[in-house]
This record gives sequence, structure tokens and C-alpha cells, in this order.
Amino acid sequence: MNFVQQFGETMRSIDLGAAIGASGFKTIDLVILVIYLVVLVGLGLFLGRTKKGEEKSANDYFLAGNTLTWWAVGASLIAANISAEQFIGMSGTGFRDGIATAAYEIMAAITLIVIGKFLLPVMLKQKIFTIPQFLRERYNDGVGLAFSVLWLFLYIFVNLTSVAWLGALAIEQILGLQDVYIAMGETMISMRMVIIVFLFIVAGVYSIYGGLASVAWTDVMQVVFLVGGGLITAWFALKAAGDGAAMEGLRNVYTTLTTGDYARDTHFHLVIQQSHNPSAFANVPGIVAVVGAVWLTNLGYWGFNQYIIQKGLAAKSVNEAQKGLVFAGFLKLLIPFIVVLPGVCAYYMTQNAEQFSMLQGSIKVADDAYPWLIRNFAPPVVKGLSFAALAAAIISSLASMLNSTSTLFTMDIYKKYVNPQAPDRKLVNVGRLTSLVALIIAAVAVKPLLGGLDQAFQYIQEYSGFIYPGIVVVFGLGLLWKRASNKAAVWSAIATIPLGILFKLTMPDVAFQLRAGYVFMILVTMFIIISLIDKKFMSCELPEQKDRATMNKWAKILGGAGAFFIFIAAVVTIWGACLPATATPETNFIAYLNDIGFQAFFFFGALVGCNAVWLWSDANDKKIDPKGHSLDLKLFETNKEYAWGTLAIAVIIIVLYVALW
Repeated sequence: MNFVQQFGETMRSIDLGAAIGASGFKTIDLVILVIYLVVLVGLGLFLGRTKKGEEKSANDYFLAGNTLTWWAVGASLIAANISAEQFIGMSGTGFRDGIATAAYEIMAAITLIVIGKFLLPVMLKQKIFTIPQFLRERYNDGVGLAFSVLWLFLYIFVNLTSVAWLGALAIEQILGLQDVYIAMGETMISMRMVIIVFLFIVAGVYSIYGGLASVAWTDVMQVVFLVGGGLITAWFALKAAGDGAAMEGLRNVYTTLTTGDYARDTHFHLVIQQSHNPSAFANVPGIVAVVGAVWLTNLGYWGFNQYIIQKGLAAKSVNEAQKGLVFAGFLKLLIPFIVVLPGVCAYYMTQNAEQFSMLQGSIKVADDAYPWLIRNFAPPVVKGLSFAALAAAIISSLASMLNSTSTLFTMDIYKKYVNPQAPDRKLVNVGRLTSLVALIIAAVAVKPLLGGLDQAFQYIQEYSGFIYPGIVVVFGLGLLWKRASNKAAVWSAIATIPLGILFKLTMPDVAFQLRAGYVFMILVTMFIIISLIDKKFMSCELPEQKDRATMNKWAKILGGAGAFFIFIAAVVTIWGACLPATATPETNFIAYLNDIGFQAFFFFGALVGCNAVWLWSDANDKKIDPKGHSLDLKLFETNKEYAWGTLAIAVIIIVLYVALW
């Protein structure tokens, strides 16, 4: 008996056309998808071309020649960010836990505002090419190299693999190709792996050829598809829940999941109480999303993640970059409606199984929710558009990651340590080869790493959170504090992952966001102490009197606020521990505060307080690290457009939390 026969009982190789037809896909849907892919690749190749007689420089390839406008920056940021991790993973978390997972997106909008005002201007002034480049120049080669290697491993073995795996899972589910295998000789290959390879090839073709210019400008087209397609899918899911009326469907879903037997259900709570849903609280613990270590995740991801911030660094100017981040902030506020709400709708339908008994397929794991919705509720043409939106999300993220992987290796390892005199042509070729190798490694590693996952979004968040506390401390203080020392950076980098593992092992039942907050508090304290006692410093002049007064004022405000937050968190925590067993969150306010994760204010106090330290030091300390630089407050000035955009985002977020607390 040959290999195929041996596995014939557990594997099936069927006609692809029949399988796709059974899933509800029509010819027009596939035509739309094919047209989209052809236009995408063609546009990417066209935009990434070089003019006749000219060579593509390293700046052209890795930073698009600093030509990106605000709308290109914003669109590219969101297209790179929104991937299968959101469409599949976050929708799956919405299915399981509810809209509280939207806090990641809501707070990301605020984070983009903070980065645009305080961090990006400093980065652009320093002419940062890559994140590790800054660390190397600010501290030493060892710190830069360590983070280069760390990011490369994260991109290849976490980001590329997770996006490709989740994307393929979604496509497989939508097309009804689960358990379908293709025979290649005596080897059976799953359709999921075939899809993964196909996604890598499509993303690789134009990103490897054209670099960031191809990636960023095609993202403008892709963000239209992914936002539009996502909203359309959510609309039809709500129509199904409302017997043809979307608003009625929303009322049905909301009413059902907030009353009667579901009165304590958390699917429409932005702030989850631990006593109501312990498992959901472990993923999105109460107010921790607002004042807790979600800030670390967001600052690390949006501010110091190469494939994200690279889009801002490629902007025409600081003003264009800042407007791009505000635009991205508004787009982030749409994401809960695009991916989280559909997951909640899918949960509602599973709770009303008799009403929806005629639907195709099933939701075996949480991550099946979004593909299941597309398969069952998107009509012809719309199904093709929704599918194209999903493809846009997957491909754009893969393309951005490939480009940033090549940037990191080429500029921070190859040019620095292998061939410092390499001409631009050589650097571009090395960058292309790096992307290809990364693609191949990720394709080989994807199944062993992710093959057994049930719900990927929280997995990615937790294990990315192992490095973000160190990233935020080392990079943030290095960027803003003139006394930040090389020795402090080295020890913080060394301690980051071991501390994350230690807290994981010793506090397994504590929400990972709280653990990350505790790690941050230790790291920032250690970093400040080591920097202050480090004897490697030089004299410097103090800022102008006006700037000193401003910095001292804000140091006092932030220092007082940080101390207050830590004090009140301590009071509430200790008081809560002394309450009698009869005190419940429903009857006792202190118990309620502890039930929503008030201990997160320990972290928030530390975060606010460390800003007071560097502000006071920069204003009054005549000592500076040899590689440090004085801060110019003029960099933080923004125009009225930025202020009005910030205000609008803040108002929207306040309304959401008031309505869905």
C-alpha cells in the first residue's frame, strides 16, 4: 500500500471547484479576487520601478525616498497593522470575550497621538533609519545588535508566521477547504500550506522588487478594500441577526446579550469585571486596557516597531508624518466595528442555534468566527469584496514585515558588520535576498509553531509583551532623557525576557498585562538608578530659562500625579485585601474597584512618574551621557489641525466608554 492509500481514510483530495462551489462562492466572487490580486501586484511593480538610467538607492528602497504624504502614511500604517491577526484573531477574541478586546484598538488611537506629538518628531530630527540604528548610535553596537537580532526573530517566527497561518486558516474556512489535501507524488500537502505559500509569493513579488515605495503606495488601495470590506461584512451579519434590518439586528444582539439569562454576560462590556468573567478578565482585565500595560504594547508596537514606524520615518516632513498618525488614529476607531462586532454577532448566533440551524460549517474554535460569517452571510459580489478585503489585510502586513525584515538585516547587520563600504546597489540586492530567505524560513516554520493554536490573538499579545517593557524603557528614555546611559540600556535589555519568564512562572494566574506592568516598573527603576550612578558623563549647558520653567512645571505635575496614582492604588489594594468575605463588587465600592483591576494604577503611576524624572533631569542636570542629546521643546509644537484631530479622537473614545462601560 503506497503513502496516499495509507492515509486515504484520514485525508481527502477532492475537486477544488466542487469544494469552493459548496461554500457558496460564485464565479463573480473569484473573478473579483483575481482582478484584485492582479491589480495589486501590477501596481506594486509599477510603483516600485526606477526611472530609466537611474539606480534605486538604499533610501529609495527602504524609506521610499521620504516621499510619503500624510494620507499615504496613515493608510500604510493601518494596512500594515490590520492583518489576519485582527480579522481572524481579534474577531475570535470578540466571539469568546466580547467587545472589551476593542480596547486594544481604541487605546491605539490615543497612542498614535502621543507618538505623533512626542516621539516621532525626535526620531525624524535624529534621521533614524531603523530602530536598532538609533539604539546603536545612542548607546553602543552591542545594544543595537541585540535588538536587531531580537526583532528579526520576532518578525520571522512570530509576525510573518502568525499572519500567514491565520490568513490561510480564514481562506480555508471561507472556501470550505478544511481537511483538503493535494497529492504531489506520494506526498500529501494540506490546502492551508498551499495557501500560505501563495500568500507569501504574492506579498513577496512586489515588496521584494520595489521596497517600501511599493508597499506603502499599494497600501493606500488596500486600506480602502479592508475597511470597506470589513464594514460590509459586519453590515450583512447584523442584517441576518435582524431579519433583514441591520439596526434591528444590532438591537437584537445587544438586548439578548445584556438582559435575562445574559445579564452578567460581558460581550457588550468595554470594562470586564473579574467576578463576571474570569477567563475574559485574564485577557482584557478591566481598566488595565485604559491605564495599564496596554500602553506598553501600544507604545512598543506603534512607536518602536520597525515595520510600523518605518512608514512615519518615510514621510515628507514632520507635519505630514503627524497628520498621517492622526488619520491612522481615526481609522483605528473603525476597527472595533469591522472585526470585533462581527465576532460578537457570531457568538449571538451560536447562542440561538435553532434560528440559524441552516448555516454552513461550524465554529469549532474561536478563530473560525469571521470566516464563518463571510461564508454564510455575504452575498455574491459582496463575498468577493469581503474576501478581497481579507486578502488585502494579509498581503499588506506580510509585505510590510518582509520589507522591514530586509531593512533591519541589511542596514543594521550587513552594512555595519559585514560590508560597511557596500554601494547602494549591493544593499538593495542584499535587502531583496534577505526578504526571500525570511519568506522561506517563515513558510517552513509556520506549522510547527502555530499548528496547535486555538486562539492566536491573545497568544501573540502575551508573548510580544515579553519584550515590549524593555523596548519602551530602553528606547523611550534613550530618546528623551539626556542621562540615559549605555550601562542601563545593556542591563535592561538583558533583564527584559528573563523577568517576563519569571513573572509568567511565578504568577501564571495573573493577567499578562498586569505582569508586563510589574516588569516595566522594575526595569524603569533599574534603568534610572543605573543611569544616575553611572560615572560616564560629560558637562552640558542647561536649556533656555523659558524651556526650563516649562519642563520643571510639568515635572512637578507629572511627579505629583504619579505619586498620587501609586498611593491610591496601594490604598485600594490593601483595603480590598482587608474586606470581609461578605463584601462583593455589587455591594462594596472598594471590592468593585479591585474587581475591575484598579491595581493597574501602580503601573500608570510609574509610567507617569518616570516622565517626571527625565523632564526634571533634562531641565536641571548639567551632566549628559556622552551619546545623549539635549531636548528641544520646539519639536513638540503642533498645529491646530493636529489639536482638533486629537480632540475629536478623545471625544469619540470618551463616548464609547461612557456608553459601553
